[in-house]
Amino acid sequence: MNSIQDTFRTYNGVEIPCMGLGTWQSKDEVARISVLCALSHGYRLVDTAAAYGNERGVGAGIKDSGLAREEIFITSKLRNADHGYKATLDAFDLTMEKLGLDYLDLYLIHWPNPVQFRSTWKKAMQDTWRAFEELYNAGRIRAIGISNFMPHHIEALMESAKIKPMVNQLKLCPGITQSSVVEYCKKNEIVVEAYSPFGTGAIFTSDEMKNLSQKYNKSIGQLCLRWCLQKGFVSLPKSANPMRIKENTEIFDFELSAQDMNIISCLEGICGEAPDPDNILF
Repeated sequence: MNSIQDTFRTYNGVEIPCMGLGTWQSKDEVARISVLCALSHGYRLVDTAAAYGNERGVGAGIKDSGLAREEIFITSKLRNADHGYKATLDAFDLTMEKLGLDYLDLYLIHWPNPVQFRSTWKKAMQDTWRAFEELYNAGRIRAIGISNFMPHHIEALMESAKIKPMVNQLKLCPGITQSSVVEYCKKNEIVVEAYSPFGTGAIFTSDEMKNLSQKYNKSIGQLCLRWCLQKGFVSLPKSANPMRIKENTEIFDFELSAQDMNIISCLEGICGEAPDPDNILF
């Protein structure tokens, strides 16, 4: 890969840029400005979610960019409270209204087992996926997928699914590799995306990463994104800082050695732990 516009391909042939802009914790106006800045620096993937509360801002940034709709890959996610067939269809319509779009490139179930559906999560998830399949078959979504799903959630989904998920978005960063679910996804042709590739900022305190930063003459953030790329993950760094947004694109002129890839992978504890989707409290 030579630029952030190079792509990973889903099993149904959809091309996903290898890196995009994450927008978690960015309010509408901040999201609008960040999206506009990122698109001006060559980003073509923007990731949002109903739960982020910034779909209108993301949509405004996309519109203000002046780029053709087909040039931008846009992802959103279903809010936890909206699991279920009818609720999902209604939620999707609201997401599209807020984004100001006619179609979505990727739509994800944000979490498999929300607290609101703890005792009925499997049926709620399966009913949700039925709505996803209907939207996909109607051409309103180019690719459908999941987020924070472990293998047992995917197996439960496939008990009734007609279409296999195309993407699984996971928390992946130095020390949080989620090897078993990543291997499962790759074996089953499910593209893996990495959210919070900086561990929500915790990785910047690592002495090991500081040493590698000096070795490669690259920022810690750039090392994290290069690690994601070499692991075969689509990375979704969040930033509202124009300098950081540009800096994050500059990861294609170096390569991490196998030894240094392993050092980064083994930095357990610095960025906490992967969330347990069966015990989240939201």
